[in-house]
Amino acid sequence: MGELSAEQIAQRAYDLNLIDNRQMQAVWGELGTHEVPADDLLQLLVRRELLTNYQVERLVKGERSGYFYGSYKVLYRVATGSFARVYRSVDVNTNKIVALKVLRRRYCDDSAMTEQFYREGQMGRTLRHPNIVPIYDVVSCGAEHYLVMEFVEGHNLRDFVRIRKKIAPDESVKLMIDIANGMHYAFERGVTHRDLKLTNILVSSRGQAKLVDFGLAAADDRIKDGALADQENPRTIDYAGLERATGVRKDDQRSDIYFLGCILYHMLTGKAALQETKDRIQRLSRSRYTDVEPIYRAEPGLPVAVTAVVNKAMELDVSARYQTPAELLIDLKIASDKLASGDGGNGEAESENSEQRGLSSEAERQRWAKTLIPDSQRRAVMFVESDTRMQDIFRDGLKRSGYRVLLTSDPQRALDRFSADASAADCVVFSTGSLGSNALRAFNRFGESERTREIPSILLLGEKQRSWKSKAKLDDHRVALAMPIKLRQLRSLMETLLPQGADSAPASAAPQPSSPSGTG
Repeated sequence: MGELSAEQIAQRAYDLNLIDNRQMQAVWGELGTHEVPADDLLQLLVRRELLTNYQVERLVKGERSGYFYGSYKVLYRVATGSFARVYRSVDVNTNKIVALKVLRRRYCDDSAMTEQFYREGQMGRTLRHPNIVPIYDVVSCGAEHYLVMEFVEGHNLRDFVRIRKKIAPDESVKLMIDIANGMHYAFERGVTHRDLKLTNILVSSRGQAKLVDFGLAAADDRIKDGALADQENPRTIDYAGLERATGVRKDDQRSDIYFLGCILYHMLTGKAALQETKDRIQRLSRSRYTDVEPIYRAEPGLPVAVTAVVNKAMELDVSARYQTPAELLIDLKIASDKLASGDGGNGEAESENSEQRGLSSEAERQRWAKTLIPDSQRRAVMFVESDTRMQDIFRDGLKRSGYRVLLTSDPQRALDRFSADASAADCVVFSTGSLGSNALRAFNRFGESERTREIPSILLLGEKQRSWKSKAKLDDHRVALAMPIKLRQLRSLMETLLPQGADSAPASAAPQPSSPSGTG
């Protein structure tokens, strides 16, 4: 505390705009006098949430800066990394809580570092996905360089694993699906991460995983291999060591896949896949990647459906590794299904050669690949039915099959939609279940109209309305089905009516960027 009195501390806090005069007068009034120990004043300021412990520590030390960045007041430090510090902060104009990522002082005069930091921020601003922490603003003003980001209430994945020791297979897969979803989104936009590790994944209080720090890797193509061991960011060394060990070019997009496998390995076993060392020469050693303990030995008894995904993601033969995040995501979703149904496989019987048994079939991959097709590339199906339960069943089932589903409960509205736009949907299903003869009449009118008669359509008849089939105007592309039916029957029929439809999507379900972003 030194020689500072309570009044001196109060004046210092006021001068730094940490408290205003009204707040300070209220505090003095509660204390009843200015002649109090400084500790009593500080404890009351913290208790009333006018100051944080972080601010108090800096005040007592005599720090005069670092309390504000623009309109953002720093509340406390969340994390410290190689290049930047992260603070929980509040916008004094809106009271919105954000995270500020501030470049460390020692790099602020380094034009290469400030340029890299700015580049990361600008790239991050373009990414908007539920599993990627958004960057709202990038500020570079004089000696201050910082990013304004969403503040995620929760833990980073390293702390999450440290608390839990290891994470159950079903929860590990759920978190990895979140992570792979974010990576898939970024990959489709030509962006790789190049710094995947447990601390760059946040787990919110709701259990959702979010990626941070796209592109914060210090080494890039301008750095020669011989200088890598001297680089600041040890994670860059890991990527360089992997790419050297596997004989691929720098910035190979599949390197991210490998480190996603390492993250899943760590969650499942509670220990790192790669030998942890601060020695940068050892980080570049090929043996570090070839001597990874197989996951079935590191954690016996894990379901084969999960360990097979880890093994394929961490293949040193890059041609045998998942080639895109979409391919990894598909197998993760299939593994999740198998775990939920109790069909994940018995890890006790696993051996080095048995991992293929856990991998999904091509048919399973194709089915899940359809769910990754962007809406703009999906065939549209309009479902005309007023029963909300039926709407939910068919919407969910058809969406999983790769279709974009449009719902309406009014047959006339469906016809009007096509009168305004003949390309409103690629196929229409008229259901008589709740709509009765109105659906039948709409189906027939749809086939009579010159604008719509060539569009495939299906009349779905209720169990008690089978006889109505004779009243329907049918053709090769205008067919009737009677309930009860299974969704797979409807899907099969639609694949016949739309042979070039959603089923033609590739298993990867993701375009290959012509030139992945040089984010490293």
